[in-house]
Amino acid sequence: MGGVDAIEIRPARDEEFTAVAGLRWQWEVEAGEQPDVAREVFEKEFVAWARQHTESHRCTVLRRDGTVVGMAWLAVVARVPTPGNMARAIGDLQSVYLVPEARSGGLGGRLVAAVLDEARALGLPKVTVQSTTRAVPVYCRNGFAASPKVLQAEL
Repeated sequence: MGGVDAIEIRPARDEEFTAVAGLRWQWEVEAGEQPDVAREVFEKEFVAWARQHTESHRCTVLRRDGTVVGMAWLAVVARVPTPGNMARAIGDLQSVYLVPEARSGGLGGRLVAAVLDEARALGLPKVTVQSTTRAVPVYCRNGFAASPKVLQAEL
């Protein structure tokens, strides 16, 4: 196992999208889901989707010892313009995942912080996230808090 110097957090490169697709697959299997498509088919379709959505869905990867072991996606969502701001947008943090052996050592927090740094660089005024109960503390440590103005309808 590598030390701190072996950790790299940065935007995903095109050639890493297959590894990211593998993480998404692993997440589903870990959650007890039984995908009804072959892994190779999913990976191919996922990579095509990721390439098609690079502007609206920005993937950040966490690499340890040269291997992609974590991902987080920043969805940049356009908002209806106002007279004073024609280019409104917010961010939504999506699909944050670390392989089990990379958890509980602070790497998830570092990954979330990197995505929030990207959102700041893009000038986004806020970022939302939907979380599992287990991950809430990671998000709170990175500045997320409940908002009485954000509501959702379960459909």
